[in-house]
Amino acid sequence: MRRLFLTTLIYGMSLQSSVYTDRNDLIYPGYSLETTHYEQNWEKEFRGIPNTENLREDMKRLAAYPHPVGSAYDQANAMWIESKFKEWGLDAHIETFDVLFPTPMERVVELVEPAKFVAKLQEPALTIDPTSQQSDQLPTYNAYSPDGDVTAPLVYVNYGTPDDYNQLDRMGISVKDSIVIARYGAAWRGIKPKLAAEHGAIGCLIYSDPQDDGFFQGDTFPRGAWRPADGVQRGSVMDEIYPGDPLTPDVGATGNVKRLPLSEVKTFARVPVMPLSHADAEPFLAALGGPVAPKEWRGGLPFTYHVGPGPARVHLKIKSNWGLKTIYDVIATIPGSVYPHQWIIRGNHHDAWVNGAEDPVSGTSALMEEARAFGELLKKGWRPKRTIIYCAWDGEEPGVLGSTEWGEEHADDLRNFAVAYINSDGNGRGPLVVGGSHTLEKFIDGVARDIEDPEKKISVLTRLKFYSISTAQSPEERDEIRQRPDLRIGALGSGSDWEVFLDHLGISSVHLGYGGEDGDGIYHSIYDDYYWFTHFSDRDFSYGRALSQTAGTAVMRLADSDLLPYDFDGFADTVQKYVDDFDKDLKQSRDTIRERNKEIEEGMFSAIADPQKTFVPPPIENLPPFVNTAPLKNAAELLFLSAQHYDQALLNVQTGDRWSIGHESLDSVNSMLLQSERRLTSPEGLSGRPWYKHLIYAPGSLTGYDVQIFPGVRQAVAEKNWKQTEIEIARLAAVLENEAALIDLATKELKRERPSQ
Repeated sequence: MRRLFLTTLIYGMSLQSSVYTDRNDLIYPGYSLETTHYEQNWEKEFRGIPNTENLREDMKRLAAYPHPVGSAYDQANAMWIESKFKEWGLDAHIETFDVLFPTPMERVVELVEPAKFVAKLQEPALTIDPTSQQSDQLPTYNAYSPDGDVTAPLVYVNYGTPDDYNQLDRMGISVKDSIVIARYGAAWRGIKPKLAAEHGAIGCLIYSDPQDDGFFQGDTFPRGAWRPADGVQRGSVMDEIYPGDPLTPDVGATGNVKRLPLSEVKTFARVPVMPLSHADAEPFLAALGGPVAPKEWRGGLPFTYHVGPGPARVHLKIKSNWGLKTIYDVIATIPGSVYPHQWIIRGNHHDAWVNGAEDPVSGTSALMEEARAFGELLKKGWRPKRTIIYCAWDGEEPGVLGSTEWGEEHADDLRNFAVAYINSDGNGRGPLVVGGSHTLEKFIDGVARDIEDPEKKISVLTRLKFYSISTAQSPEERDEIRQRPDLRIGALGSGSDWEVFLDHLGISSVHLGYGGEDGDGIYHSIYDDYYWFTHFSDRDFSYGRALSQTAGTAVMRLADSDLLPYDFDGFADTVQKYVDDFDKDLKQSRDTIRERNKEIEEGMFSAIADPQKTFVPPPIENLPPFVNTAPLKNAAELLFLSAQHYDQALLNVQTGDRWSIGHESLDSVNSMLLQSERRLTSPEGLSGRPWYKHLIYAPGSLTGYDVQIFPGVRQAVAEKNWKQTEIEIARLAAVLENEAALIDLATKELKRERPSQ
């Protein structure tokens, strides 16, 4: 899993009276009152089945040994999961793909000046923690770092973000021909070597500062949950051009498929990269001279942080085995009884960097309990209307390999048949974490209303509402949260297995999990194991049970609905907000540049600079032209009106206990709605990143994890390519208009069979 932060997925939540309404008075989205009551009985049965002891035993089994991609235990886990699916009555099989997964053979990081120090690059075993003592652990490294052997002066670049390099420019410091050292955080790890290379560096070190996830946050493992001095965060550093197997973009990595030569792959980091613990990083940082680091750059180590360059000089050497490894996706199917060619897909990965109890086994075991529960329901006579596909993905950690290859291999079928993808990953204690397609906001609202928080004994919806209010940034935001009639969820960037479904294929997707109250200091280290999880996370597995209940209810409710429960009101409202935010950002950018230019011309920067410190004032910048956003505003308004018309038509056919239209009409509307998320994609994809087809959201090109809203438009603005900005605005407006047209067709079909006609 690429780390997901609670605050990036929760956009807002409303206080709404329906939360407190008698349960029997509610009609589920996409259901009649009659079918709602029928569904309630089966859902109650389902939510009573997941068992915390099963979750515990599954974790013990799956996290007993290291199981990274290519390991024997990774394959063994896949075969065991398949056998359990079959035992529970599901039609299960394993699909394999052969992917590029480099593993290190040589690793050297050493300080050669002004003194000699060799980094251990090793996490020590702890007597109290049995699995930390295993010998077959994957070494500490960053996957897809190129091989290299470089020696150069060291420069500290804080988090290594664009703002940090701007700050270095102001200080008159260049990283050209240097090795940079950046701390984890603020952006996805792959951004750090990418920007380092763009600024002329020849190597990159990434370390875990104790201020971010170590002793500054709380007691360290094994006394507490946070990262110990020798803990290291492994992880991939592939560029976000496309996920999946680097050698087979757009196609599944099967058989004799044509593979790119290594020299043509553009997703690898461009300079050698290695991760460090803060114990290993401390001598390197302490040896730096040069200016004192800006206040906000200083971490938790016990010395004054300097930027460099020098006198610290570093030798970095990495050599890997660049062979193919086989990955094992476990796929289990429950055929649909009414709409067999409409698919609800549920996934969680099973591979880990080492033992991976929290990431991903806490989520994998929850998925398995859902599958077991559905097996129990099948024995009692329940049959879903739509086909349900349960997937235990392999290869997520290096670059969402398993889900991407499976999605690319089955792309045509998925475009034709997939209704939605429900994802989870690691799971812990705390509020519900939810993000996804805005057309599923109201649907998820209803699911969250029906799940009880295991610690608070209130609905997880109610808890999340109040959490959102407590973390709101302004009174206006708090009021907006209270007044909205439903939940506003955050959009998805990158970080887990939804990418191929949402960003590439245009399939409505939701990510679910619980968390926020556990220290996450063992992330991607050898200490993410059963001992840590049962001492510092979901100790009684009650939140694992809650995840099973939440995701399983979502799967079941999607599978059994009469009408696909997409809601376009919330989606249209959010799109209008995105357009308003874009307008405000453009104005703020112009105002900022205008004011800064004025300050430069007045000599303000020279006047206030400390004469004993190097300071380079920013250059005069051309004022951006005014951008015509009218096409976006018009398209957003058209979408809003179409959504309102659809809602009214839906209300007219949902009166009484039953639908006032027949099965054939519902089937016809479903066929249209199935394509609604696809309408938001473009076959050409994003400029420079054509694999990413969605024009509303994509991973940020300079943030990684975080979503970039209107990515084509915003990327053109960031590049100051104003002609391309106009082109991207027109493209985006066109997909919104196409979405509105599809909604209008569905509305027309709903009206066609109204009883009054």
